[in-house]
Amino acid sequence: MERTTCCVVGGGPAGMVLALLLARAGIAVTVLEKHGDFLRDFRGDTVHPSTLALLDDLGLAERFAALPQRRVRTLQLPVGADGSLVTVADLGVLPEPYNYVAMVPQWDLLGLLVDEARREPSFQVRMNTEATSFLIERGRVTGVRYSTSDGRTGELRADLTVACDGRDSLARSRPELGLRRYDCPMDAWWFRLPRHEGDPHGLVGGAGDRFLTVMIDRGAYWQCAALIPKGTDAERRTAGLDRFLTDYAGAVPWIVDRTDALRSWDEVKLLDVRLERLRRWHRPGLLCIGDAAHAMSPVFGIGINLAVEDAVASARHLVEPLRRGSVGLRDVRAVQRRRRPTTAGTQTLQRIAHARLIAPVLRGESPFGDAARGRRVAHAMAGSRWLRRIPAYFFGYGALRERPPAASVR
Repeated sequence: MERTTCCVVGGGPAGMVLALLLARAGIAVTVLEKHGDFLRDFRGDTVHPSTLALLDDLGLAERFAALPQRRVRTLQLPVGADGSLVTVADLGVLPEPYNYVAMVPQWDLLGLLVDEARREPSFQVRMNTEATSFLIERGRVTGVRYSTSDGRTGELRADLTVACDGRDSLARSRPELGLRRYDCPMDAWWFRLPRHEGDPHGLVGGAGDRFLTVMIDRGAYWQCAALIPKGTDAERRTAGLDRFLTDYAGAVPWIVDRTDALRSWDEVKLLDVRLERLRRWHRPGLLCIGDAAHAMSPVFGIGINLAVEDAVASARHLVEPLRRGSVGLRDVRAVQRRRRPTTAGTQTLQRIAHARLIAPVLRGESPFGDAARGRRVAHAMAGSRWLRRIPAYFFGYGALRERPPAASVR
């Protein structure tokens, strides 16, 4: 019989942060990751100030700083009378040293976390291993059944199983957890365009014919997200790539000289945008965190931030019960009580942004009733250091900062 103290299902940012914090506290933890490596095209490569501060607490700041990265501080929107870009959020107003968002390939971040966790004798990660179902005894989750890429199967028993396997989590099949879905007006297209010297820096927004775009400065290229009306992917692709690129150049005129770098729809990846939350993140022996508990909209770009903060809060609440071997329903319930208000509040703001800002633009309307009012709002934010500080702090740290357990800090 295979056994561990904590089984973490999913080796993304939430799973690896939680596993590292628990292993440093001397708790036996096993991570099951269904892929053979982390070399996939992640969309969420943002490492926020809250995570940068966490890495510093864990003694990993220097190793992280050595990773290839691009530092982003500003959000600019084309709201000038002539379409010129105006800075509406500036992380540079936040306290140093972490007054920026680091754009780092997620496989590099995960590789750093795994390498550090492997220094702890109580840590184990199993790649190419997928959890296929839960073991349940007398109403309590006691571990998982798993299968490997070479066809082997087995069972891993654990005092606590933590689902960190994303919005298609195995845990979401449990009806008692009560998945709740909210309407989303958009899907997202992700693609890359070359970046030239002299281009704007940071995050740059734009609006076109029934789409919105956010372009993320990655140094050599722009990581582009185009928000399109929900369910219109096939229809808009049928209209042709040239039509889209013409509309895109109209929304972002300064990039017109390189749209031909996008040669095929195969280079445009669709994200089915969801906004969901479990009513209960737990049952005896099981806890869900990150996207497994709450799939976030890409609005505000803080889904990874929330997932990592979930992991930190979970470690702080669970280290002692796991050490005693007495983790119970009260302990996992405490994690949801701690994190649910922040999650629900953030999703409420995202729903307001969906309804008041994104949906009108995707219908071809002005979100402010008239364009002049929108420009006045944006210029007011750009002209006030304090107004720029509010979205910057929210984007950088979220609504609630979490601190790691003392036993995990180096």
